[in-house]
Amino acid sequence: MPLALLALAIGAFGIGTTEFVTSGLLPEVAEEFHVSVPTAGWLTTGYALGVVVGAPILAILGSRVSRKKMLISLMGLFTAGNALSAVAPVFGLMLAGRIVASLAHGAFFGIGAIVAAGLVAPQKKAGAISMMFTGLTVSNIVGVPFGTLLGQSAGWRVTFGVIAGLGLLAMLGIATLVPRLPHPERVPVSGELAAFRNPQVLLAMAMTVLGFGGVFTLSTYMAPVLTDVVGYAPSSVTWLLVLFGFGMFGGNLIGGRFADRALMPMLFTALGGLTLALALLPLAAENKVTTAIALPLIGGFGFATVPPLQKRVLDQAAAAPTLASAGNIGAFNLGNAIAAWLGGLIISAGFAYTTPAWAGAAMTAGALVLAVVSAALERRTAAADRAAGAASGAPGTSDARQAVAVGR
Repeated sequence: MPLALLALAIGAFGIGTTEFVTSGLLPEVAEEFHVSVPTAGWLTTGYALGVVVGAPILAILGSRVSRKKMLISLMGLFTAGNALSAVAPVFGLMLAGRIVASLAHGAFFGIGAIVAAGLVAPQKKAGAISMMFTGLTVSNIVGVPFGTLLGQSAGWRVTFGVIAGLGLLAMLGIATLVPRLPHPERVPVSGELAAFRNPQVLLAMAMTVLGFGGVFTLSTYMAPVLTDVVGYAPSSVTWLLVLFGFGMFGGNLIGGRFADRALMPMLFTALGGLTLALALLPLAAENKVTTAIALPLIGGFGFATVPPLQKRVLDQAAAAPTLASAGNIGAFNLGNAIAAWLGGLIISAGFAYTTPAWAGAAMTAGALVLAVVSAALERRTAAADRAAGAASGAPGTSDARQAVAVGR
C-alpha cells in the first residue's frame, strides 16, 4: 500500500479521537464550565450535526481545488477547531471549536476515500479505503482511551491540544506523502447533485444510515449496559471498549479485503452477522464472558460494512463522486444520531438498557433487505442492458456490464 495512505490514516485517527473522546471527558468539562452534564453533551450533538452539514458544503467547495490542497485545508480547519476547544474560556467557544472541527470530518473522509481509491489498482480500491479508515478504528483502541486518561489526569485541555497536534502532523504527512494529483474534472453542482437521482446511490446511503447506525443503539449506552446490566466494575469499561475497538479494527480490514473480491456478498455477510449479534446481545449480557465475546463481534461486523458501503457509493456515482462520497460520510453520522436518539427513547420509556440492541437489529435487518433489493435491481438492469445490446448487435458491452454487476 502507498505511504500516502498512512498520512490519510493519521488524519482519520485524529478525527476519530476527537469525535469520541468527549464522551469520556464530559464530567470534567461540565465541572470547569459550571454546566450540567446534559448541557455538556451538546459537545457531542453539535459535532454530529456539524458533520452532516459540513460534508456536502465543503465537498462542493472542494471540487474547485485539487484534492490534495483540499485535504490539507480540511486538516487545517480540524486543527484550528481543536485548538480553539483547548483554550476556550467559556463553554460557548468550546462548542464553537467542536463545530469548526466537525465541519472537516465528512469532507475529509469523503475526499480522502476518492484519493485513497485513486492511489491503487482498481481491484484494490476497497482495501485502500479500509486502510484510511483503519486510523478511525485504531483511534477507538488507542486514541480515545489514552485521550480520556490524559484528560482525567492532566486536564481535558491537554487532550484537545494533543489532538490539534495530530492535525498538524496529518497536514505535514499529506503535504509530503500524498502525490500531486491532477485537478479533478470540474463538475457543476447540478452534475454532483445528479448522482442522487441514481436509485443505487440512494439505496447505498440508506443502507449506510440503517446498517452502521444500528451499532450506535448499543455503543451510545455501552457504559450503563456493562456496569448496570452485566455487572462489570466501572474501571473495566475502558478496556472493554478497547476490546470493542479491536473488533472494529479487524472488521474494517476484513471488509476492505473481501469487498474488493465480491462487494455485495461481503455486505450481505456483514449486515447479516451484525443483525444476529445485536439481536443476541440481551441474552449475551446475562454473562460477563459472553458479553466480552459479543462486543468485538458487534464492532467487527459493524465496521466490516464501511469499506463496501463507501466503495458502493463511489462505484455508483463514478462520474461525479465528490459530493456523493462526502454525503455518505454524513449518512454514517446521521445513522449514529438517529440510533442514539432511538435508543434514548426506548430507555426513557422504561425498558432495559439492552433493549435498544433489538432496535439496532431491526435497523440492520432493514439495511440487509435494502442490500438484497439493490442487488436485484442491478441484476435486472444488467439483463435489460444485455437484451438491448443483443438487439443492437453489441453484446460485448452488455456482457462486460453484467460481469461488473456480478463482481459487485
